[in-house]
Amino acid sequence: MHRSTASPTHPSGRTLGLGLALVSAIAFGGSGTAAKPLIEAGLSPLHVVWLRVTGAAVALLPIAYRHRDAVLRRPGLLLGFGLLAVAGVQACYFAAISRIPVGVALLIEYLGPPLLIGYVRFVQRKPISRGAAIGAGVAVAGLACVVEVWNGLSFDALGVLFALGAAFCQVGYFLLADAGRRGDRPVDPLAVSAYGLLIGAVLLTVFTRPWQADWGLLGGSVVMNGHSLPALIPAAWMVLIATVLAYLTGVVSVGYLSPPVAGVVANLEAVVATVLAWVLLGEHLGLPQVTGGLLVLAGAFAAQTSKPPVVEAGVGDGARDGDGAGAGVAAGGGAGSGAGGAGGSAPTGATASRATAAARGARERVAAAGRGVSDRSSRTSRGD
Repeated sequence: MHRSTASPTHPSGRTLGLGLALVSAIAFGGSGTAAKPLIEAGLSPLHVVWLRVTGAAVALLPIAYRHRDAVLRRPGLLLGFGLLAVAGVQACYFAAISRIPVGVALLIEYLGPPLLIGYVRFVQRKPISRGAAIGAGVAVAGLACVVEVWNGLSFDALGVLFALGAAFCQVGYFLLADAGRRGDRPVDPLAVSAYGLLIGAVLLTVFTRPWQADWGLLGGSVVMNGHSLPALIPAAWMVLIATVLAYLTGVVSVGYLSPPVAGVVANLEAVVATVLAWVLLGEHLGLPQVTGGLLVLAGAFAAQTSKPPVVEAGVGDGARDGDGAGAGVAAGGGAGSGAGGAGGSAPTGATASRATAAARGARERVAAAGRGVSDRSSRTSRGD
C-alpha cells in the first residue's frame, strides 16, 4: 500500500500538495480548449465527454489491475467517486449548459469550494482556517468576472438545478478523494482515480450512447484558431492531459492539502481555461476577465498560505492532565517529606525542592504528550 511519506502539515508537504493542485487545475483547464475543435468537427458534446472519460479509463487500466484489491477494500467509495466525481459532474454540467449560458453554469458549478467549506465546518464539525474561507469568497467573486456572468443573467430553474448538481458533485470529488486514505482500509489515491474513471465510463456509456457517434471524424483533421491539425492531437490532449493527469494529480493533492484549500486552488481551472481559449482559440479576453483571473489567483494564494487549523483540545487536555499529574507528584512528595521528617532522613527543604522539580518535569512530559496527540489529530484530519 502506497502512503505519503511527507506530512500534510509540514511545509514541504503543503508545497508538494500545492504544486500537484496547480498541475491538476492547469490540466483540467485545457479540456475545453481541446474539446472545442472536436465538437466543431461534428462530435456532440456528450460524445466528446464519453471519449474523454473512456479513453482515460483505458489508459489507467494498468493502475486499476495493480490495485485490484481496492474493489474489495472500499467498493462503496470507488462507486461513489465514479458516480459523483466523474459521471455526475460531467452529466450535470452538460445538462446545465443546454438550458443556461455557459458562464452562469460555470459560476454555479464553482460554488463547490464554498459549499465544501460549509460541509466540513457545519456537518463534519472540523475547523476551517480563515484564509480558506476568505480565499473561497474572493475566488468566487473573481470567477463571476472571468465568466462575465452579467452577460447571461437569465433564470431557468431546471438549468440552475443541474448546475447546482454539478457543484455538489464537485464537493463529492474532494470529500471522497480525502476519505479514500482514511479509516482501517485506506485506498491508494491512484486506485481511486483509476476505478472512478472506469465506473464513470460505464455510467456515461449508458447515458451518452456512443455507438451513435461518427468516430471516423477522429481520423481526419480539425481546425484550431485557423490552423489545421490531426483530430487525434486534441483528442489525445483531452484524454491524457486534461483527464488522466488532471485526476491523478488532483486526487493525490487532497492528501497534502485540506479538501477546502484544494477546492479553492481548483478554481484556477476556469482562469486557465479562459487564457488557453484566448491563446489557442483566438477568443477575446477582456478587462473584466483579467481582473477576475487576478482575484481567483489572490483567493487561491490566501487559501494555500493560511495555517492549517490546529485541534486545541489535545494540547489543553494535556496541559490539564499535566497539572493534575504535577499536583499528584507534589502531593506524593509532600507525603514523602512528611515520612522522611518522621523518620529523621532527608531535610524537609531538600525534599520539597526535589518534589517541585519532579512536578515540573511531569508537567512538561504530559504537555509534550498532549502536543503529540494534537499533531496526530491534525495529520489525521488531512488524511495522512
